[in-house]
Amino acid sequence: MHAVATPSAALSATGQRRPLCVDLDGTLVRTDLLIEAVLALLKQNPLNALLLPLWLLKGKTHLKQQIAARVDLDPTRLPYDQPLLDYLRTEKVSGRELILATASHRKYAEQVACHLGLFDEVLATDAEANLSGTGKRDRLVARFGTGGFDYAAAGVSDLAVWSHAGAAIVVNAPPRVPDQVRGVTRIEVVLASPPPRPVDYFKAIRLHQWLKNLLVLVPLALAHQLDQPMLLLQATLAFLAFGLCASSVYLLNDLLDLPADRAHPTKRYRAFAAGTLPIRHGLALIPILLVAALALALLLPVSFLGSLALYYGLTCAYSLRLKRMVLLDVFTLTVLYTLRVIAGAAATGVVPSFWLLAFSMFLFLSLALVKRYAELLLIQQGERQDETVGRGYRLVDLETLSQFGITSGYLAVLVLVLYINGDTVSAQYRHPEVIWLLCPLFLYWISFIWLLARRGRMHEDPVLFAIEDRRSHWLFALMALIVWAAM
Repeated sequence: MHAVATPSAALSATGQRRPLCVDLDGTLVRTDLLIEAVLALLKQNPLNALLLPLWLLKGKTHLKQQIAARVDLDPTRLPYDQPLLDYLRTEKVSGRELILATASHRKYAEQVACHLGLFDEVLATDAEANLSGTGKRDRLVARFGTGGFDYAAAGVSDLAVWSHAGAAIVVNAPPRVPDQVRGVTRIEVVLASPPPRPVDYFKAIRLHQWLKNLLVLVPLALAHQLDQPMLLLQATLAFLAFGLCASSVYLLNDLLDLPADRAHPTKRYRAFAAGTLPIRHGLALIPILLVAALALALLLPVSFLGSLALYYGLTCAYSLRLKRMVLLDVFTLTVLYTLRVIAGAAATGVVPSFWLLAFSMFLFLSLALVKRYAELLLIQQGERQDETVGRGYRLVDLETLSQFGITSGYLAVLVLVLYINGDTVSAQYRHPEVIWLLCPLFLYWISFIWLLARRGRMHEDPVLFAIEDRRSHWLFALMALIVWAAM
């Protein structure tokens, strides 16, 4: 909600309306362009991280200059603050002069100004000076005089500028900031969007994705040892450790994928891409979640810690590079799913069988291909004929991916058939012949998943689809009943 000031409230001593200077980061856009540019630089090449401190030693101005020379940002897809934009458009129509005054590099500021078409002038960081804090204050005072301008911004760090402004426009500031602003100048208007909610953080860490980590229980279940309290506790700790570790990587992936997510038909609504959550919060949560995962992993056998470390390293490699490499991306996802099974075995001391690993490999490859197929199909349905954003696949690959995925899913069922026909099943189950009923059920489920995918009715993540799909629930419950009857 916001209150609009009358034009007379912004008059200078000369009777003219004071120019309105608008901050960019965290105000006009609900993000930080410097952080986004650094993340884009690291995604280009993680070794660029070694250059950042060297540039910073020469000053923040030099740092911004070097980053801007190497990184482009798309101003058309940035998460702009809509209430502020509406206010600025009203002020522009009334004839008020608008100035974009930002600590961001001039390259990005001018691109934003050109895209919006609202600003009469741009004051920004360039090769000569870093326009932040007192530097911005001094530039505005030199340009307009003390009290000769109004200033729109969002944070405590802007008090130095507000103290020399004729009036303040407070945008999405923390609760205590308006009172502090009133101590240094008059508030013309307060613009406030809904603050982040706890559910936004849960969505950002993808708590619902933790259900995938139930795979760590599979070795214990197949070994018929779920009734062992100590082993079940170890498996539970492994589940939590994997969840925390995965959430840390999800956040990293989202921050590195901001441009691609904003160009995606559904991912653009993710918290960081949409500006619902501050990027700084994501950067803070990444190490917190990772340390918590490590603390739990230290309570389990060293082999589990090794599996978790491999999972983390592979997911980071996937986020930085592998996800953009055709076919290698889906094979990496297959390994990441299978690693959960291996880690569950490591946590409980259960030795996973060759049959389990082979079945997992083919099944998860099929599901990974469903995920990629569904993403590519969304592009086709959106009538976009180019490559998918951030991927190497083309629309012509749809049929090939489908063939690969269906074949892989049926091979998983073939592995199950060969396993049931072996001596191991006869030794573990009193009625091994009942296990055969699993085969047609798995065949049906794989066929059902791919049929929906081909019809364009599959979620991008088939695992999450299975978790939400009632028909899958009944199938899995029937499979569990068959295994119980065979014991």
